[in-house]
Amino acid sequence: MIQMSTWPSSQAHHRWLDQHTRDLLAFGRRTADPEGGARWLGATGLPEPGQPTSTLISSRMAHVYGVGTLLGVPGSAPIAQQALHGLTGRLHDAEHGGWFPSVADRSIKACYDHAFVLLAAATTTAAGLPGAAGLLATAERTFLDRFWDEKAGRCTDTWNPGFTELDDYRGLNGNMHAVEAMLTVAGVTGDQEWLNRALRVCWFVAQTAEAHEWRLPEHYDADWQPLLDFNRDQPDHPFKPYGATVGHGLEWSRLFLHAEAAQPPGSALWLAEGATELFDRAVTDGWAVDGQPGFVYTTDWSGTPVVRDRMHWVATEAISAAAALHSRFGTSQYAAWYQTWWDYSAAYLMDHDEGSWFHQLDPQNAPTDTVWPGKPDLYHALQATMTARLPLYPMLAPAVLSGLQ
Repeated sequence: MIQMSTWPSSQAHHRWLDQHTRDLLAFGRRTADPEGGARWLGATGLPEPGQPTSTLISSRMAHVYGVGTLLGVPGSAPIAQQALHGLTGRLHDAEHGGWFPSVADRSIKACYDHAFVLLAAATTTAAGLPGAAGLLATAERTFLDRFWDEKAGRCTDTWNPGFTELDDYRGLNGNMHAVEAMLTVAGVTGDQEWLNRALRVCWFVAQTAEAHEWRLPEHYDADWQPLLDFNRDQPDHPFKPYGATVGHGLEWSRLFLHAEAAQPPGSALWLAEGATELFDRAVTDGWAVDGQPGFVYTTDWSGTPVVRDRMHWVATEAISAAAALHSRFGTSQYAAWYQTWWDYSAAYLMDHDEGSWFHQLDPQNAPTDTVWPGKPDLYHALQATMTARLPLYPMLAPAVLSGLQ
């Protein structure tokens, strides 16, 4: 019998992944803001002066360089520490609590941002960075007080700056990243209530996705009724696009498997079943459906592409979902998809001249920047280099801390 290499479990491939992790960390080395936080990086890795320091990028970079610290990569800890200074300092609202979107935008308090603060705080706590444990305690308290809806079993979305007026909009994007943060916090602190909360969100997502042929409605009203036409006039919105977001089907697929692995064996098989359904629907609707390789960004409710541009984060989530499914089921189809999408990424998305990944391609796979200018996001690509090297649970930071990679 001829033996064939299976990339997700190949030690040779893992060595390549490790090097790419370190290449990504090297690309982002200039992100630290001297005033606190992390800066938006341009195409060559230099900070973009026109982009204000934000809670989102500061949290993601604190997480990324917290992981770098856990991996023993020199220079990571000071970058993560400076990102933390922004989250404990000028991005934090000392009067009302919570975090502003950026140093230039104090108009709202968003679940999406707060989920990433929670993730960043958990990761940097695992990395042992000064001030991280205090930030984690504050982030946990704020998230539970302001965004977790115990009755609904999922998160609200947007408050005014003083936390006195809650917007009627509800969304899955913030809930998705909240689940990732909840699973991570549970692994770092041992507080199992975070797992229970994550499981409740996943149950709602599974039920809703199944009712819509495993295409996920992203937008809801205050009673959690789907708003299927939301942002029809802004189909390429970077955070709240119209229709089904292919990459989120893939991301939820992976999160379902993390959540299942955190439960006693065999006690939550619905998560594994849902993960395969979400993955299959996303691949069927999204991959190479217009004659070119790559994932379209969004589809309508019949599966017809709406925005055909290719976002790099979708490919990274496809890679991570395939790795997670291969870890869970061990079947060759997931290993084949995993290799296919790394090959695609190497051919089109990875910038072999300037470093990191192009964040957006047009339908012909040429770089463009109408939605995502520059290269501010190391979070997605770095996690794609880690999923195949780690167990499904605990999550990234506590797994690396435990030496499981």
